[in-house]
Amino acid sequence: MRTLILAAIAATLAMPAAAQAPQAEPSAAVRAMAAGYKALTVCSALKTAEAAGGARTLESVEANELVGVYPEIDGLVRQMPVEIFPARVAVAWDDAMPPRSAVWTSGGGCRIMPVGWSGEQIALPSPPRPADRPIPAGEASDATALEPVFRRAATGSFGEGANTTALLVLRNGRLVSEWYAEGFGPDTPQRTWSVGKSIAGTLIGAAAQRGEVDVNAPAAIADWSRQGDPRAVITVDQLMRMASGLTSDTAGNRTDALYFGGVGVDEQATTWPLITRPGSQFRYANNDTLLAVLAIASTFAQHPPAELFRRLGMNDTWAETDWRGNFMLSSQVWTTARDLARFGQLYLDDGMVGGERILPEGWRDYVSAPTGPQPTGAQGYGATFWLMNRSDGIPADTISANGNRGQYVVIVPSRNIVIVRRGEDPTGRRFDPVAFTRDVLAALD
Repeated sequence: MRTLILAAIAATLAMPAAAQAPQAEPSAAVRAMAAGYKALTVCSALKTAEAAGGARTLESVEANELVGVYPEIDGLVRQMPVEIFPARVAVAWDDAMPPRSAVWTSGGGCRIMPVGWSGEQIALPSPPRPADRPIPAGEASDATALEPVFRRAATGSFGEGANTTALLVLRNGRLVSEWYAEGFGPDTPQRTWSVGKSIAGTLIGAAAQRGEVDVNAPAAIADWSRQGDPRAVITVDQLMRMASGLTSDTAGNRTDALYFGGVGVDEQATTWPLITRPGSQFRYANNDTLLAVLAIASTFAQHPPAELFRRLGMNDTWAETDWRGNFMLSSQVWTTARDLARFGQLYLDDGMVGGERILPEGWRDYVSAPTGPQPTGAQGYGATFWLMNRSDGIPADTISANGNRGQYVVIVPSRNIVIVRRGEDPTGRRFDPVAFTRDVLAALD
């Protein structure tokens, strides 16, 4: 019952304003969600930056991550007071209830606690940070060629009102150029939002390489194992391709209750019923990725996400969990632009790192194959990656990891190029990754 109530809260939050009954004051549910959003965002931004050897200020977070968020909570997020402790961030939201708290876990980022939680968190030392694996410098002429494109990206030419925080291009495994907005730098992690879905697909690939998962087999979801449950036939591949056939609370499936409400993945994501035959319809949904990751959860005891990050040299990356310990790899990953470039390079190198195979041979072809039902619009969809296979001036083999508020990792195998754009674009202000990619490639011709 608790799961269904919180799911209803998430659905209510996502309804257009015209569809909601007018309220003199925000409801308790909306206030609680706003406080959770702020607590988790501030905790993750400040604590990951500190662990990465950098620094963020509350003022910077409020001016970037907490501007232009979901309209129904935007004003509340700006106004709610926040308290910062060594291993916890708290945001008051109701006189009769404890503040919403996000707690820092050693090596695991921050996690939002359930509404009503009133515990304390003891600050534990973070594990030693591995030494950086430097990215060699590229050609100076390439950097010069990119200067005007970067300048236009930084000043809103690819989207009026967009807030670009980082730009980076790798070519032939070398760092051609990078740029950061004031208050951001190479050691500034930001939330990936749905770029985390492509990271999730990569973790599934690593499990497949180890022989621990067959993506074409039904997903191992315990709640679907009862005799007669029609969801038992849904495969990991269908979940990765947004083709599960499951319904969801809203188009895009914001899953606010999971991300900011303190509900566990295993409490809610497994409860949605079928709405259409698995494999027959594309419906972009956070739950599909959450379920795909839940299907390989048994592998994380021996091979947690942090293991893959270390192997790739992604030393400033944190995959966060819900308070019950379930990874939320559809969105809750904090990382730097350079680490995302290293992530993209893995795909240029066909899943190899230092002569060792991390992903199955041909995995890049698998994630970039539009074998499932396809979305409409400028980009197609593979398995946890978007496809730039419909755009003039961009090679048809180009794939991208896309996230809310303007997170993009564009991988162009035929040009051996990785393009990273980070942003904090307010709601309604969109950066154009296709136009930016086209101009970057043209500049490097």
